[in-house]
Amino acid sequence: MTESPPVVAGAPRLTVQTITVHGAALEGNLEGEAADRTVLVVLPPNYATQPRRRYPVLYALHGYSIGAQQWVQEIHVPQTIANAYAKGLPDMIVVIPDAKTAYNGSMYSGSMTTGDFETFVSRDLVRYVDAHYRTIPDRLSRGLAGHSMGGYGTARIGMKHADTFGALYMMSPCCLSARAADPLTPEAAAALASVTSPADSAKLPFPLRAQFAVAAAWSPNPKKPPLYLDLPVENGVTRPDVIARWAANAPLSFADQYIGNLRQYRAIAIDVGDQDSLKVDAQKLHDLLDGYGVANSFTIYPGTHVSRVAFRFQDEVLPFFGRELKR
Repeated sequence: MTESPPVVAGAPRLTVQTITVHGAALEGNLEGEAADRTVLVVLPPNYATQPRRRYPVLYALHGYSIGAQQWVQEIHVPQTIANAYAKGLPDMIVVIPDAKTAYNGSMYSGSMTTGDFETFVSRDLVRYVDAHYRTIPDRLSRGLAGHSMGGYGTARIGMKHADTFGALYMMSPCCLSARAADPLTPEAAAALASVTSPADSAKLPFPLRAQFAVAAAWSPNPKKPPLYLDLPVENGVTRPDVIARWAANAPLSFADQYIGNLRQYRAIAIDVGDQDSLKVDAQKLHDLLDGYGVANSFTIYPGTHVSRVAFRFQDEVLPFFGRELKR
């Protein structure tokens, strides 16, 4: 469990709703992922008492190996949101969708194997929330944030869907650069070869299971049952075609194509820990944006990948959207 910020005097009690949202973009996926997704919605304190009022919305994406329920525990929602209100946060709706899959993470990407989670977030989820809650249905009143894999999702979806969102915050984003095939020990190669169903992957160590998640998202293969994916190393031989497909999904590889989109954002923020191996790529993304004159803020905080993540969500992420989302 991550460290929890203390309760701030005057923090209001908040309503957290657990709902199910159907994702048309997820229908028919080969992995058998549910098209009906759990979504947590945190309503502002005056939502019930001011029935004519409309609110901006923050969509917050969790990281790899956890789902929405576990992430709200890690960032200590709703307490951190209540604390932020006590510190002056303007009212907003916070939406946290679940994107955990058979291999522990969707990468918020589009794939016949996993389903199109990119479109689920950017279209299906937004449409549902706008239809069922009193939102301000304007891109400038929607924010997108996420941590780790969720930071990757924020980069990916944000670059491609500036028509949907108006501000971005990437917390310790992973997977920004093109990935190479990791060298495999004979034991690791045997472990990968032993997987004949998504359920088999549960016994794999974190890095190997993550490799299946990435392959399912970025190198799907509908003609290769039962897993419907291509791994970057097959029978001990590296597959350059698969590596190329993975590289095509790296934001640092495709960001140049979306500079026009990125310039439409009211604000973009990136943070990363000084002891986080992801710092190098986060710096590269910041430098790329700077090179194109795309306004963005970049913060290196003291700590690791998850240091004081709840504090950062409370004291940095929420106030950022409080300032930047149109009311």
